[in-house]
Amino acid sequence: MSKLLEKLLGRAEVSTTAATVSGVSLLAFTSIASAGTTGPEFQALYDLILGWAQGYLGKALAIAAFLFGAIVGVAKSTATPALIGIVFAIVFSIGPGVITGMMTAVI
Repeated sequence: MSKLLEKLLGRAEVSTTAATVSGVSLLAFTSIASAGTTGPEFQALYDLILGWAQGYLGKALAIAAFLFGAIVGVAKSTATPALIGIVFAIVFSIGPGVITGMMTAVI
């Protein structure tokens, strides 16, 4: 920790007390972090966007991305745009669940 502080502060000598105090203070503030919990004021917005992403709008955008990639791929005689469309469709269908899982995970 003291070597890290020496690099960050650019000083040759940093006492171990300062390193210990900064380490303990960082550990003290980790209990404040609450990524998945918040007040109810954003719940309606979250439900609306999640419904769009997992509903017919999300499915339509995923299919449109694949079709657009396929059309561009045929025009350019390459499969890369179609693969990008497939990746976009997969990410768009799985993404909301992954993000929700990360934000509500308990360590």
